[in-house]
Amino acid sequence: MNPVGNALSNFCALCIHADTSRRAAAAGARIICHNAPVSRHGEAGTDPEPTGRAADSDGRPYRLLRQEILDGAIRPGDLLLETALSTRYEVSRTPIRVALVRLEHDGLVERASRGFRVRVGSAEDVLDIYEARIALESTAAAGAALRRTDLELARLTHLHQESVGADVPVAADLHRQWHEVLWTASHNLAIASTLVRLCSQLTIFDPAPMLQPGSLDAACDEHRHILDAIADRDPDAARDAVAAHLTRTRETRLAVLAKG
Repeated sequence: MNPVGNALSNFCALCIHADTSRRAAAAGARIICHNAPVSRHGEAGTDPEPTGRAADSDGRPYRLLRQEILDGAIRPGDLLLETALSTRYEVSRTPIRVALVRLEHDGLVERASRGFRVRVGSAEDVLDIYEARIALESTAAAGAALRRTDLELARLTHLHQESVGADVPVAADLHRQWHEVLWTASHNLAIASTLVRLCSQLTIFDPAPMLQPGSLDAACDEHRHILDAIADRDPDAARDAVAAHLTRTRETRLAVLAKG
């Protein structure tokens, strides 16, 4: 068996489980209360936190609040009050304040008259993010074609194979993971970390494009072309394939936003 086959065989033994969480649609501003349920699962691509009990106490509100925003449990336009969040996460207001400032830097929340609120995106936001994403992820794909390891190629192959024919929520999560592995395979931390931030903003700004009819099959075909280029170590083909893929998903997102 060749190195890629060995890597894929070993990786498949680990088994990837998909998180099928879905975002709720924005339906007016709410004030987040302390007795609402708190999400406990992690998010791939979240900034690493320092180790140690004190560091975990400070970083936990950021991780949980960020995940609830990305999951849709806390919706665009919702008000985020330090006092309510302090009670909700059972911490003092200081780590809550730090978490809100970090989330503002991530582009997920913005300052409001009564504290902070989850950002509500516009078509202009989507256009701006995609302009940056197409440039960065195309470069990442070219880098992955040149620098990917056999294990990274095996992970991309496995995620792609699992997504073909999967239910939409499962496939959407697998496709998100696939893109994250692609960024990692570029071995460019600056690009990868920026793409995490940009795609987190897209998550809350508008519905996922794969929920639209025919989009999932198109995305699988496009991923196959990107994967072939990376396997062949063809940076130009990988760059072009990613640009075409993201251009289509951009147009799908904008069409959904235009419908209101």
